[in-house]
Amino acid sequence: MRHHPYRHFIPMLILLTGLALASTSASAQQSCENLASLKIPDVTLTLAKAINPPPDFEVPSLPGRYGTPAGQKVSVPFCRVAGFAAPTSDSHIAFEVWLPIAANWNGYYLGEGNPGFVGAISYGGMAREIVHGYATASTDTGHADAEATGALPPWAIGHPERVADWGYRAMHYTALAAKQIVRAYYGKPPKLSFLSSCHEGGNQALTEAQKYPTDYDGIAAGDPAYDITHLQAISVYLSWVALKDGVKAPGYIPPSKYPVIHRAVLDACDALDGVRDGIIEDPTKCHFDPATIQCPAKEDYPSCLTSAQVETARQVYAGAKFDDGKQIYPGLEPGSELDWHWMLSGPDPMAINKDFFATVVFQNPDWDWHTFDVSRDTRLADQKIGAMVNTTDPNLRPFEEHGGKLLMYQSWQEAAIPPGGLLNYYQRVEATMGGENKTQNFARLFMVPGAGMCSGFSVGSIPGAFDALDVIEKWRETGVAPDKIVTSHRVGGTVDRTHPACPYPQAAIYKGTGDPYDAANFTCGIPHW
Repeated sequence: MRHHPYRHFIPMLILLTGLALASTSASAQQSCENLASLKIPDVTLTLAKAINPPPDFEVPSLPGRYGTPAGQKVSVPFCRVAGFAAPTSDSHIAFEVWLPIAANWNGYYLGEGNPGFVGAISYGGMAREIVHGYATASTDTGHADAEATGALPPWAIGHPERVADWGYRAMHYTALAAKQIVRAYYGKPPKLSFLSSCHEGGNQALTEAQKYPTDYDGIAAGDPAYDITHLQAISVYLSWVALKDGVKAPGYIPPSKYPVIHRAVLDACDALDGVRDGIIEDPTKCHFDPATIQCPAKEDYPSCLTSAQVETARQVYAGAKFDDGKQIYPGLEPGSELDWHWMLSGPDPMAINKDFFATVVFQNPDWDWHTFDVSRDTRLADQKIGAMVNTTDPNLRPFEEHGGKLLMYQSWQEAAIPPGGLLNYYQRVEATMGGENKTQNFARLFMVPGAGMCSGFSVGSIPGAFDALDVIEKWRETGVAPDKIVTSHRVGGTVDRTHPACPYPQAAIYKGTGDPYDAANFTCGIPHW
C-alpha cells in the first residue's frame, strides 16, 4: 500500500532517490521518439522524448497554490510525451503522458485530476506516480493558468468552448490520447485504467463515470465539486449571508467564535453515537440549534452568539433554496464549524466562487457579488452553462456494464463543498440502479466522519487520511467490495489514532469497550441513534 496523503490535491516537494535504474533497450528508446508521429484524431503530439536519469530529471515548476514547487526531481527513466487536443476551433487542451520503461511498468494507466479551475498540468502528481510504475497523464483542462492558482482569470469570457473543455471534454480527450499512446509504446493496452482525485478532480471523476463509462475501469471520486452551478451558488450564497453587510455588521460571525459553536455542537451531539470521541458519526442526526448559545439580550460576548449571529448560523446550516422552496444545495453540517473560514470569514467570498459567477456566468469581471440573488442567478447559471459543466445523471448502468467500480467518498466536516450534495446524488443513483444491494455491487459511498477535505487530510486530532487509489485498485482487481475504510491520524509519521468509515447507509458503531480512537473497537452497521 502506498502512503501519499496529499497524492491528488496539493503537489508536495519530494526527492525520488535511491532507485535502481533499469536498462533501456535501443528499441524502447526509439519507440519513444517515434511516438511523435502517432496519429490520433483531433490530437497533435509536440514532444516524445526518452528521459534517462541520471542526472535526475527536474520536474517543470509552476508557482501558485496548486502549482509544482521548483526542485522536484524524478530519478527513474521514462518516456515523456506532450501534445494537445483540439475538438473545436477554439479548443487547445494541453496534456502530457509519462510512460515508465517497459521493465518498470505495472500495467496500469492512471489519470491525474485537477483541483479548482486550475489550467496547469499536474507535473507533481505524475512525478509521484511514475516511480510506482504507472503510465500516467494530466491536462491543463483547456486553458492556461500560468500560476496554477485555481481562480478564474478571464479565459472564460467569450470562450464557451473552453468552458465546455474544462467542464467535461479535457479529461476525456486526455484519457483517449493517453491510452492510445500507452498501446503504441508498450505494444498492448493497459490492463486496467484508474482515476482517483478529489474536489474538482472528484467532479471530473464522476463526469467520466457518467459521460464516458469506458474511459476508466476503477474510479475514486472524493469530495466532488458536484453539480457545479448549484455548488458555486451555495458557496457564494453562504458568503453573501455572512458578509453582505460587511464584517462590522451585527450578523457577521468572527472566526474567533467558530470554536465556540463547534464546542456547543459536540456537547449536543458527540455522544449520540454512543461514545464521546470528538467525532459526530452522522451529522444528519444532530439537530443543533445555535440559539442554545445565544447571548443575553443586546450583549455580545466572545463565548456566545448575538441574535443576528444565531440567524446567520441557522442559514449556514440550512443551505440555499429557490424562491419556490426547492433546495438548490444543502448547507454545511454540524461539526464543520472549524472550517467555516472557507466561506464566512471574509471580507469577500472566495475568489474561485465569486469569479465563477463574474467571468463564466455574467461574463463580467467587474460583477458586484453584493447584488447576488441566489434563486435568480442560479437559474441563470443553469440556463447559460448548465449543460456544459453539470454532470448529475444517476444512470450509471453503462459504467456498471463496462465492469467499472466507483468509490465515492465525502468528508462530513467538509466546508468548501457541503457534503449533502454527494449524499443526495448517491441516493438518486440507488433509486435509479435498483436499490441499495444492486448499487453497492459496483458503486459505494463512504461518508467519512470528522474528516476535512480529501482522503489525505486529518482535521486536528481526528483520523481522516486513507489511500483512495489503493481502495479502488483492490476492489477492481479482486472484485471484493470494501466493507469499511480505516482512516488514520499521524503524529510525526506515526499513526496514533484510527477510525472506520462505512459504506452508506451504514455507520461506525462503538462496541462499548476499548479505546475509542482504535478502529478495531467499532463495527459497521445500521445505527439506531
